Amino acid sequence: MKITSAIITPMPRPMPHGMLDPMPEVIATFEDGSSKSLFSFYPDEVSFRASEFIGLTEAEAKSLFHRKDISFLKS
Repeated sequence: MKITSAIITPMPRPMPHGMLDPMPEVIATFEDGSSKSLFSFYPDEVSFRASEFIGLTEAEAKSLFHRKDISFLKS
């Protein structure tokens, strides 16, 4: 099942005020109308645009996160 829309929840506030703020999450809506949180991420390590997820499956979206995370870790 493919993602038809996605949102990214708000970024944490700048430090030190945002130290305990939740990390942003990618929440996807699928072809059947269901929605699901796919993952959260550290915005100082990777970034996303909601449009990157349109047309992907859940597995493909998680693979996108994994590729960006590995790229950051290797840099």
